[in-house]
Amino acid sequence: QLQLVESGGGLVQAGGSLRLTCSASGSVFPINDMAWYRQAPDKERELVAKISRRGDINYARSARGRFTISRDNIQRRMWLQMNNLKPEDTAVYYCAADIRLFLGDRWDQTDYWGQGTQVTVSS
Repeated sequence: QLQLVESGGGLVQAGGSLRLTCSASGSVFPINDMAWYRQAPDKERELVAKISRRGDINYARSARGRFTISRDNIQRRMWLQMNNLKPEDTAVYYCAADIRLFLGDRWDQTDYWGQGTQVTVSS
């Protein structure tokens, strides 16, 4: 089982910055994709940014140019640097990761989620 723990959330004024950290533990298998999602009150969970094991990155349109995702495969950590934060960035931010294992005749993927960290941006 892979455990994911987020940290770094908090309250910040509009225009400010926060750096979220996701720390992974508990599994000996390599982590494949890692991602940050967020969920605002009364809204569906949405992808913010994703990074593959080899470093391929995708950003949501809302994050592009302001947020930077990165990871360290040896430390088993992922970060989200968020700059120029806006009130609409207020949400619970979740770390997600998946592990893929080849079982001889097929790939098996298991998805894992952290508990989330609250980010609140005041205007």
